[in-house]
Amino acid sequence: MKPYVIGICGGSGSGKTTLLKKLKNTLGEQKVSVFTMDNYYLPKEFQQRDKNGEVNFDLPTALDENLLSADLETLISGKPIEVKEYFFNAPVNYTKKITIEPREILIVEGLFLFYFEAVKKALDYSIYVNVDPKHQLSRRLMRDEQTRGYSKKAITYQWNEHVLPCFKKYILPYEGAADFVFNNDNRSREEFKKLRQVLEQNK
Repeated sequence: MKPYVIGICGGSGSGKTTLLKKLKNTLGEQKVSVFTMDNYYLPKEFQQRDKNGEVNFDLPTALDENLLSADLETLISGKPIEVKEYFFNAPVNYTKKITIEPREILIVEGLFLFYFEAVKKALDYSIYVNVDPKHQLSRRLMRDEQTRGYSKKAITYQWNEHVLPCFKKYILPYEGAADFVFNNDNRSREEFKKLRQVLEQNK
C-alpha cells in the first residue's frame, strides 16, 4: 500500500524539524516514516565553492539528487532503504547507517523539496514553513555557534553569501506551490491546529 506522502519545506532555521516532530507525534509515531533530504549531502570535496573559496552547502548541487530520488521511490514502493545518517563536520570515515521502513505515512523534509522534480511529484500534501528572516538568522547563529563551532563572523558570512541568495533563488519561489503555508510565529499554535485538521481529513 502506497504511503501518504507529506512534504515539509522552508529556509534554514525556519522550524522544519520542529514541525516534523510535532506532526510525527500527532499522527502517531508508529504510523510515520521520516525521509530527511540532509542525509544526501555529497562529500565536501564534491561541493561547489564561492568566489572566496568557501564551500557553499546551500545549493541544490550539494545533494546527491539521483540517489535521493531513487531511495525515495524505493521507500514509496513499499521497500525499506538504508542511508548514511548526516552529521555536520563528521569525519570522512564516519558512517552511521540507518534503515528506514515503509509505513502508512511518509514525511519528507528538506530545503529543495519543490526544486527536485521527482520529489515534488511524489508528494500528496506539501507544507511550506514561513518565518521572519531575522528569526532564521538568530536560530542559525545559536545552532552553529553551539553545535558546529562556527564563529559569528563565519555564520554571518554564510548567511549573506550563501543562505539568503540560495533561499531567494531555490526555495522562496515555491511558496505558492505548497498546499499549506505554515506561519511559524505568534500564530503557530493556531496554524498547527488548522494543519492537523486538514491532514486528518486528507489522509
